[in-house]
Amino acid sequence: MYLVFDKQMANDVTLRQLRYFAAAARTGRFSMAAADEHVSQSAITNAVLALEAQLGVRLFDRHPHGVTLTPEGHNFHQRTRDVLDSLEDALREPGFQRYALRGSVRIAASYTVLGYFLPDLLARFRRRYPDVVLDLVDLDRPDIEAAVASGDVELGVALLSNVEHRERFGHHVLVRSRRQLWTASGHPLLQASSPPSLADVARYPYILLEMDEGERSALAYWQAHGLRPDIAFRTRSMEALRGLVAHGFGVTMLSDMVYRPWSLEGRKIEAVPIVDAVPPMEAGLLWHPRAAIAKPAEAFRQFMMYACGV
Repeated sequence: MYLVFDKQMANDVTLRQLRYFAAAARTGRFSMAAADEHVSQSAITNAVLALEAQLGVRLFDRHPHGVTLTPEGHNFHQRTRDVLDSLEDALREPGFQRYALRGSVRIAASYTVLGYFLPDLLARFRRRYPDVVLDLVDLDRPDIEAAVASGDVELGVALLSNVEHRERFGHHVLVRSRRQLWTASGHPLLQASSPPSLADVARYPYILLEMDEGERSALAYWQAHGLRPDIAFRTRSMEALRGLVAHGFGVTMLSDMVYRPWSLEGRKIEAVPIVDAVPPMEAGLLWHPRAAIAKPAEAFRQFMMYACGV
């Protein structure tokens, strides 16, 4: 479903409402959104209710332990992010246009960040610097580290949470994406009045994503809690994993960056927080700590830092 907006509706919506809605979508809890925005929880709730009333749709499904976006909510969230990102770019544009830059920047990125994180940012950078050519290379994280260290690429964009000894590189975290439990709609783990724990999850078949060192990172936080998931399936395909989860073959835990509420077959996938402390997935930049960085690469590095604002 696509939302249709009229001129009067646009006049009634405020940037504050959009910002509060985006914070609720990002955190999955009105209380956490309120803390992030330094306002009362009622301010977040009222903003979301006002938007839902103006749009005539539910933007969130409410659960005892948080909220998840509805399909209409996902559609509206994308449009909201476009509005907020465009405003941020406009406010920062004078600083980014200091140079009439030409040239190229060679960037290595891994599968996950190329597929789920970078495309919109690359498009925004290209609008700022249309004469800078982005030379993208798809590499696994160890190969990205090697390419940065050797100077074959100027910048790497990788899952920093998998990088050992980050101090070997210049680095900057661009996004911290929380990990949540994914289940089929109606799964028993969704029925409890409090968020499930890893011990609760361990009682059910688990689907392990092996892409981008997924097994290594997942088992690390399970082992930190003295537990191990009951692995029923392993896959390197995100869409296969979505289908298996949506059809009830098992559950998984992945980051919000890669979450989508539906499988390819149109079955619902729920995402809910875990009560145990589970580290977020961190994606960010890597560069050689001593190599000189050309102006196009420096412009890209600064743009990414400002655009992500972590």
